[in-house]
Amino acid sequence: MSTPTITSLAFLTPGNFADDDPYPGLEETLRLFEYGEALGYDGAWIRQRHLEHGVGSAAVFLAAAGQRTERIELGTAVIPIGYENPFRLAEDLALADVLSRGRLQIGFSTGMPHADLLGDVVHDGDWRGFDLSYGRIARVVENLRGDYLGGPDTVIHSPGNVQRPRLQPHNPGLAQRIWYGGGSLRSVRWAAENGLGLLSGNIVTGEDTDDFTTAQLKLVSEYRRTLPEDRTARVALGRVIVPLDSADTATRARYRAYAASRHERTLAPQGPRRTLFAPDVVGTAEQILEQLTADPVLAEVTELRLELPYEFHREEYEQILHDVRHLVAPELGHYPSPVQQAGR
Repeated sequence: MSTPTITSLAFLTPGNFADDDPYPGLEETLRLFEYGEALGYDGAWIRQRHLEHGVGSAAVFLAAAGQRTERIELGTAVIPIGYENPFRLAEDLALADVLSRGRLQIGFSTGMPHADLLGDVVHDGDWRGFDLSYGRIARVVENLRGDYLGGPDTVIHSPGNVQRPRLQPHNPGLAQRIWYGGGSLRSVRWAAENGLGLLSGNIVTGEDTDDFTTAQLKLVSEYRRTLPEDRTARVALGRVIVPLDSADTATRARYRAYAASRHERTLAPQGPRRTLFAPDVVGTAEQILEQLTADPVLAEVTELRLELPYEFHREEYEQILHDVRHLVAPELGHYPSPVQQAGR
């Protein structure tokens, strides 16, 4: 087994906020993006969540994050495509990308969380018969490429301007920075065939195996096997990693209790789709490194994304990011440049 070597280190945060006063939580998440950039992380990602205490529009949040940071990649994992209009979403993402000087990384999924509540609110007509799957993502990517609408002689008139119509701002580079959160063999094949990057986290579908690691290795292998020879796409691995080193005694106990509350789901496939969960990686930096260096999936990739736990506080997130940056990442071969290093 080869030793993992990480060339890109990012984190994914849920963007928690209070029901009766959402601004402080959102502001703290923006500050976390700033903190991660100062520490030397390569990417900061936000979850998109509907009807929950989290960011409902990743494009809006990342536009704000782009004004608060200068270098770090800004990602979303993942946007459930079933609730989105492919053209309007592409407009919002293109605008946010231009404002960030081309730093967006956009992850999609085909799921529709809370569909029983949101389906009829979002869509007119019987949405159950609509194409809310891969084809809808392909339409977003097509729109981002900026092909002209209408025939070669079609123009639109606006004050002081006559132009051929296409999505604006025209920013075709974003179409090369699209990812898919693939948890099944079918989904990773589709991502590879369409040249999308692969996001693989701590949840996969058990296909012919009850073992999470075996299933995830098959996904990565199938993705690379299916990828066209002329394409080089990125694979990023997500893991819940919670170091204890600089946490106080009470916080350490809370971290361990959090992991223990989620451990039972890792013991067997869950539900009719046979969902498999990876155990959280919680312990000292030495213990974490022992687990990570023994992880055969991590040995197959060069990009690692920390999936920060739900409902933690900003100071806890900062402690986790700090300890991983200084105590774990260097042992995996990842160092920030001197201008990016910062203390906690």
